[in-house]
Amino acid sequence: MRIALYQPDIAGNVGAILRTAACMGIGVDLIEPMGFTWSDKAVARSGMDYVGVVDVVRHVDWDAFLGQVTGRIVLLTTKGAVRLDVAEFREDDVLLMGSEGAGVPDEVHARADVRVLIPMRPGLRSMNISVATGIVAA
Repeated sequence: MRIALYQPDIAGNVGAILRTAACMGIGVDLIEPMGFTWSDKAVARSGMDYVGVVDVVRHVDWDAFLGQVTGRIVLLTTKGAVRLDVAEFREDDVLLMGSEGAGVPDEVHARADVRVLIPMRPGLRSMNISVATGIVAA
């Protein structure tokens, strides 16, 4: 299993996701452009010394990412069709999260093989991306 972040905006969230991925032994794909410079100190600060033990692959864009995907793309979305508590995952799934500000464009949403929704209380918009990633990865 891998985690993929589509054009992430916030270095602190990426660092937290890298830390979670390190602890769980999951690789991370970063789909550019990102809203920050990869060498940003915030990534290192929030990811701590875990960043160096994660298999991180950076992709220049969505097409480059698609060219290397071998498993299903499982999109976490507030517009999901399958609730997390009934979703079935495979070892080669790629858990895809959209950017914090915009999510993913319609063509990326349509390309997903599975769309998963984390059940939440009515009227609430979304969770923090690093929290949602940890919930689903677990």
